Amino acid sequence: MTDTALTVQQTARPTGFPTTDDFRFAESPVPEPVPGTALVENLYWSVDPYHREMMDGDFELNAPLEGRALGRIVASRHPDLPEGEVVFHRHGWRTHALVRPEQVRRLPRHEGVPLSAYLSVLGGTGLTAYVGLTRIARLREGDDLFVSGAAGGVGTATGRFARLLGAGRLVGSAGSAEKVKYLTEEVGYDAAIDYRTGPVAELLAGAAPDGIDVFVDNVGGDHLGAAIGALRNRGRVVRVGTIGQYNTPDAPPVLYNHADMVEKRLRMEGFLVSDYADVQEELYEFAVPHLRSGALVADETVVDGFERIVEAFLLMLRGGNTGKILVRAA
Repeated sequence: MTDTALTVQQTARPTGFPTTDDFRFAESPVPEPVPGTALVENLYWSVDPYHREMMDGDFELNAPLEGRALGRIVASRHPDLPEGEVVFHRHGWRTHALVRPEQVRRLPRHEGVPLSAYLSVLGGTGLTAYVGLTRIARLREGDDLFVSGAAGGVGTATGRFARLLGAGRLVGSAGSAEKVKYLTEEVGYDAAIDYRTGPVAELLAGAAPDGIDVFVDNVGGDHLGAAIGALRNRGRVVRVGTIGQYNTPDAPPVLYNHADMVEKRLRMEGFLVSDYADVQEELYEFAVPHLRSGALVADETVVDGFERIVEAFLLMLRGGNTGKILVRAA
């Protein structure tokens, strides 16, 4: 273990897309655990779209950022935090973290499951997709789905879970021809649209001419307006995020036919995955057997080296990843 710890700190509030100038790496000695704590050396870090929202005011300037991470306990002064144990915690964006028992979740030992999966398809990303389908959409067998941001972490997990749960036609939206191909050839979407090639409403009408039952929305904007128009009676909208507006706060409001909400008896609901921690074990029970059998794949883009975590974050914001983007210790 090195003698130097690194943390990433936010130094300015960005306008529009963040840049590397909005961050800095700070060095300090590796902290020593005090009674009741343990020292974790981090192995994997998650960079997520919600971090961009937090940069506007939730993250404290010139202080270590928060984020999901997996790490190994390397020194402990608490009996419930044994050395050598790999744990999940939220003290990310740093190489080392001091944690208390209530701040970590010990990872189960699922043979044949890669460690990275506990930050992707079995982590907050997968839990978001699973909750969105089972709790918010209340997916029924045969339901036809449209998913925006379908090539990202939540979008790929949503497509794969929906297929395993018996969904009907799956249509995804992504921002390049390569991602469209990935969705249809690798993830299991029946059709996908490249939203950069035309109006989303027209593209969706071509991909789902008979309409949809559920819209899982990671983007907002034109996608939300188009989906409301395409929903059938008693359709459901699951609002996961609005990444299309995180870097454009002055974007115009979503336009859609408000009468559709009433006449088609539509339901729209947003949620925070942090409210559904009690569903984590259910996700393991559902997903782990499929991971072991090969019926479920963890879609991941892995960037090596903690020194590239800001690069990975900015890459994700500009759509440079397929599946969940993770940073792995070198």
